Amino acid sequence: MIEDLIEKINLHRQRAKMALKELRQIDLDVDIFKDFEKIKVIDTFIYRFIKFQDMLGDKFFKVFLDELGEYKDNFSFIDVLDKLEKLEFIDDMEKFRRYRKLRNELTHEYPSNEEYILEGIREAILAFDDLEQVFEKMVDYYQKILRAKEK
Repeated sequence: MIEDLIEKINLHRQRAKMALKELRQIDLDVDIFKDFEKIKVIDTFIYRFIKFQDMLGDKFFKVFLDELGEYKDNFSFIDVLDKLEKLEFIDDMEKFRRYRKLRNELTHEYPSNEEYILEGIREAILAFDDLEQVFEKMVDYYQKILRAKEK
């Protein structure tokens, strides 16, 4: 189960990274909203960022903790983050709460406030890098546990 989830998350992660590579070559100013090619890159990144963040927060974190014997069915998202912070997989649960809020904001379009949209994109770029590091750390840890169980 967790291996399938890792594979699905990696799909969104890799596609977000491809879009992010292009996005980092674009000047993030209000003129980007006049260029459809740039809009496509932004839309791709935002969509994949949201899917990546969703699968991490709503599925992977819980399954990971369950594999470690640290998850309870009544855990809220805050409980999950608290447990991950205590186990030192994340450094600041409040930051991850902000990432979830950012994800919610990115799902809504505010066409009249281009600066607000740009700020959300900038935050998503930084959040993606952080989420990716956490995901890699957790996958590495899981694989080490799996290898130890097999021996």
